[in-house]
Amino acid sequence: MKLEAGYIVTVTVLRETDIGYMVGTEETEVFMHRNEVAGEICLEDTIDVFLYHDHQGRLTATMKTPLITAEDFNWVPVKEVKYNLGVFVDIGVSKDMLIDKEDLPSYKKVWPQEGDELYCTLKITRSGRLLAKMANEEQLRDIMVPATESMFNKNVNGRIYKSLRVGASIITDEHFLGFIHESEQREEPRIGERVSGRIIDVKEDGSINVSLLPRKQEGMDEDAQTVYDYMENRGGAMPFWDKSYPEDIKERFNMSKAAFKRALGKLMKEEKVYQEDGWTYFKKNNE
Repeated sequence: MKLEAGYIVTVTVLRETDIGYMVGTEETEVFMHRNEVAGEICLEDTIDVFLYHDHQGRLTATMKTPLITAEDFNWVPVKEVKYNLGVFVDIGVSKDMLIDKEDLPSYKKVWPQEGDELYCTLKITRSGRLLAKMANEEQLRDIMVPATESMFNKNVNGRIYKSLRVGASIITDEHFLGFIHESEQREEPRIGERVSGRIIDVKEDGSINVSLLPRKQEGMDEDAQTVYDYMENRGGAMPFWDKSYPEDIKERFNMSKAAFKRALGKLMKEEKVYQEDGWTYFKKNNE
């Protein structure tokens, strides 16, 4: 039997050393440090171990059960980000596994950060390195659950698994696969980031479209507060009103013109602001 990194294999305890054990088969043996032993073992015992490379690149064994192997997928937390190398994930053994930067977007702003979770497996490179690799769309479809029309407008939570300029892809806690168009998000979410949104369309194949924007009534207070805070920081006046250009509003407030007009309308209805000659001002009784 070939002993290869990334797999759980059954081996025999061959002999004991000063700091651990040699385990393996008649043809091949690998070292297992005493810290990697679970419970008590004796010579000639048959045990299951996970094989990986230590920090010196040597094949080594552990009796700890990893979250992922080269044969399965699971969610693993991001432990460390190094932009010159990639992202390290905790797979439940003594060594964190690297997701190579070549498997991550060139746009580093959407890279996962510490604490985010990624759906991964392990892979062996041509040079024999053991790396973690994120699941692709096809592999995620293996665990997809089709959404039904009854889920329309329902709130969902999930994690981002792909983030592009045109939008992001999400897998929800229910295992629905969905797309978030760029117009339905305030900013580009990170891969691995946990987000909350609502279903705005259910497609024939059971996939969904999701919006991360608040519902109009929910968003009105938030948007109104954003506009109000901006005016307050400028001494109670701003060079924007309901006839300002949409692109200027988007650049300054990161909201659509419709959302901006609703927010402004709310503030005017509450008699907190008024408009004049392209500007919006605090009302004197509000200053």
